[in-house]
Amino acid sequence: MTLIDRYRGRLPVTSRTPIVSLGEGNTPLIRADRLAKAAGLRPGSVHLKFEGTNPTGSFKDRGMTVAMSKALEEGSRGVLCASTGNTAASASAYAAKAGLRCVVFLPRGAVALGKLMQAIMHGAEIVEVAGNFDAALKAALRIAAEQDFTVVNSSNPFRIEGQKTAAFEVAEVLGRAPDFQFMPVGNAGNITAYWKGYKELGGARTHMMGFQAAGAAPLVLGHMVRDPKTVATAIRIGDPYSKASALAARDESGGMIGSVTDGQILAAYRFLAHEEGVFCEPASAAGVAGLLKLARAGRKPRGTVVCVLTGHGLKDPDTAARFAPRRRAFTPGRRFEL
Repeated sequence: MTLIDRYRGRLPVTSRTPIVSLGEGNTPLIRADRLAKAAGLRPGSVHLKFEGTNPTGSFKDRGMTVAMSKALEEGSRGVLCASTGNTAASASAYAAKAGLRCVVFLPRGAVALGKLMQAIMHGAEIVEVAGNFDAALKAALRIAAEQDFTVVNSSNPFRIEGQKTAAFEVAEVLGRAPDFQFMPVGNAGNITAYWKGYKELGGARTHMMGFQAAGAAPLVLGHMVRDPKTVATAIRIGDPYSKASALAARDESGGMIGSVTDGQILAAYRFLAHEEGVFCEPASAAGVAGLLKLARAGRKPRGTVVCVLTGHGLKDPDTAARFAPRRRAFTPGRRFEL
């Protein structure tokens, strides 16, 4: 069953909507007792929603199945997006499945290798923008409007509709919505979508805890960051499109949007791989870094905690290579001490 079929009654589709699916959704909610211990919380209280198991390796696929299905239904000429990598990978894959032309605007030299290779292999037309993601998005929105392409960034409301289904899955596994949800915040569409999903379940009890990288934290600083910098390329965004709805999610849920350093992000990234067996991309670890930061400051959350991991670690092999251990040589026939 596709994601759209599973949640058809909660999505803006009809019997006339052609479903474009790659088998997205139904991602695991992994119990994380070592993380709970590190945060000083009780066993069984912390879980990881690992969106890296989606078809293209990130949460973007949830929204893309709905956005691409609606674009096909509406007879679009093609789809266009700006991206730090994950949206490009997802859009190009779903466009290939739909038989639609896909054009992606990427900030020059700022996209992780794994994501770029996905877009290339799925046949996307790549436009390198001299500037950061924010410049790429402005260009994409303008050109799409001029040439009648469908934009499949989170500015497209169908993306938000698809992404909210992750909240439904979390609640189904836990038996209710969590008390706290920690997650990264970049362009801010995902925190918007989760909050929409939890509200539609009839309960507004989940505190939404979003975290940006310290070098790209416009929602924390209260103003646009003109030159965002962080190792977490997926959230290297200085002017989030969905900032208003993200701040509303924070305020309505009694949550917060804070920041974590690159050092804290990388420490959490390595901890998850070493201690929980979960390899996520650096940006995904921002929410976990935020949980540990608050816990160490004496601000431990109470109740059930879900940390959203937005993408797979293989998206960014260059960062993982920084942590490669020293290699030992072995000559057959010689004694080797373990």
